Amino acid sequence: MTTLTTRPRASVPPKAGASKHTSRRRARAWRVGAITVIWATSLFVVALWVSGGGVAAVLGLNGETVTTLGRLTGLVAANLLLYQVLLMARVPLFERGFGRDGITRMHRFVGFWSFWLMGAHIALLALGYAITAGINPVVQLWGFIWDYPGMLLAAAGTLLILLVVITSIRRARRRLRYESWHLLHLYAYLGVGLALPHQLWTGADFLSSPLATLYWWSIWALAAASVLVFRIGMPVLRSTRHSLRVASVEPDGARGVTVRVAGRDLSSLGARAGQFFVWRFLDGPGWTRGHPFSLSAAPGREVTLTARVVGDGTRRLAALAPGTRVIVEGPYGEMTGERRTGTKLLMIGAGAGVAPLVSLLEAEEYAPRDAILLTRDSVAEDAVRQSAIADLVSRRGVRYLPFVGPRSSGPSSWIAASHSAWAGPDLLRHLVPDPEAYDVFICGTAAWMKDLTRDLESAGFPPHRLHSESFTI
Repeated sequence: MTTLTTRPRASVPPKAGASKHTSRRRARAWRVGAITVIWATSLFVVALWVSGGGVAAVLGLNGETVTTLGRLTGLVAANLLLYQVLLMARVPLFERGFGRDGITRMHRFVGFWSFWLMGAHIALLALGYAITAGINPVVQLWGFIWDYPGMLLAAAGTLLILLVVITSIRRARRRLRYESWHLLHLYAYLGVGLALPHQLWTGADFLSSPLATLYWWSIWALAAASVLVFRIGMPVLRSTRHSLRVASVEPDGARGVTVRVAGRDLSSLGARAGQFFVWRFLDGPGWTRGHPFSLSAAPGREVTLTARVVGDGTRRLAALAPGTRVIVEGPYGEMTGERRTGTKLLMIGAGAGVAPLVSLLEAEEYAPRDAILLTRDSVAEDAVRQSAIADLVSRRGVRYLPFVGPRSSGPSSWIAASHSAWAGPDLLRHLVPDPEAYDVFICGTAAWMKDLTRDLESAGFPPHRLHSESFTI
């Protein structure tokens, strides 16, 4: 008689589980630190306004009331602009504290509110001074721009920030190529830089005390240094130290490409499966525009990315020559195996969103048949990472369920039309009868993931085990 030995059902060995617990505890500590910094600086700004007589001025119900409200909106707008710079600088405190999804949401929220408060600041100050002086508010506004130090620069900066806000509206964003949007978005740095001098030169709340002056000069200097260090200095230094170069470029599916990058001591980059880098390939003009691509294989002696060729940036990937130097920012993202709390894995990806899921399946521990990969493509020829998926099926026992064809016209748009007779939750329960045992990792477009998440929750998958991350940078 032959005795069959089965692989243990535990998803991770004890040491790995302990390591993940430590990582989650460390992530909570980063989050507490990030929140503490935001609250501390915000409360300090309010304290500046109060100490400058803001509360008493509001109670006067005259021109000074309007003026002091203008001062308050200006302080809050300045503080939010500071956060915008720090969020764009990808400071580790905020990246690790909030994660990429959290930063993306904050960036949009803070960006629009800082703009509207800045507009309110301008309007209220012009109106308040005009009431006190008994002149037309438009005349007063022109006097601000023309006569006050730094105000011409501030007006130019406001126009640049307005341009960035307009092009960030979703409808406008969809009409722009990524490369064009990226270039326009960089004007936010210039806009903030031009708006800054008038605050530090003439702003009453910025000059009200030596402490206030020290605070604002220091915090803005720190923000500028963060941009130089984390967006320019460290990526260049790390990429040079690791001597990152293109090792190979291969077609992947009918419209995809896989690029493998080699270098020295890549393990010290600290990359984990499921994360992404912002990649720059020094192959000629346009190399300065970074593109976010997830790792499509578990990092080891090489780091690998896979992309669908849809625009100028991705089209250039197919033309890369081996040996091309590479600069990376990152790694970024929290959609890693450290989020796991269940014993099984369900991976659901659309198009190029399959790539990070494959890297996770290569890196994670699980028993045969305890991992499911569900993919969505409009046509079979477009499917990426097929050889890696075939290896996972044969070597690791992954269950592979490709859904091919146009999407369903029903409420569950993530389903292929071939299965449109199914309700989304019913189909998921049919494919996965024990949802409470699974961690689910999702990667695709925002609308697609929203529909899928709704159906997963309706099918009984625990919400705290649904893991996704926006591709937005």
